[in-house]
Amino acid sequence: MNKLEQKVFDWVMAEEENQLNDGGENYCQTRDIFQSGLDKMVNSLLNEKKISEDDVYILAAIAGEIGNNSFDHNLGSWPDIMGVFFGYELAADELKIVLADRGQGLLATLKRVKPELKNDGQALFTAFNEKISGRAPEPRGNGLKFVKENIKDKKMNLLFMSGFARAELNDKMIIKPADKNIKGSLAIISYQYAR
Repeated sequence: MNKLEQKVFDWVMAEEENQLNDGGENYCQTRDIFQSGLDKMVNSLLNEKKISEDDVYILAAIAGEIGNNSFDHNLGSWPDIMGVFFGYELAADELKIVLADRGQGLLATLKRVKPELKNDGQALFTAFNEKISGRAPEPRGNGLKFVKENIKDKKMNLLFMSGFARAELNDKMIIKPADKNIKGSLAIISYQYAR
């Protein structure tokens, strides 16, 4: 786990409010701050010229979908602090993008429209495979399917955690139990590129 990954884990797992301030510049309390951070990432990656322009915009769309879901599905229901942790790191041959929220989590969100869901693993499977939205009756629910398809098409990796479950996506999707409870959600996108 690199420093950025450790920082996002520490933030999402923090028990005391003073630890949440450690999000620093990565903490986006509102959607407009998150969007500004996303725009800065796009400009920085385009200027670096290590990743193709098309892939930069797809990466931004994936991160935007995950981050915006945090705001959309927790509106008025944040258990402690609203907002997302968002950061990225460009290494020698890999880009890492991390996102997390301290919201209700996928199970609580999706149970409102699919009460038969029994656990976090079922919620993760449903979120990435079914056209369903925790904002019913709005005609939504394609966002994480878009994420899944592009992760596969661009040969990226995504670790997505919520509750006591984790999904690992690349050319396939594997859902496993997690040893820690992520109260909201946490995502780590990994993109390898040629030097």
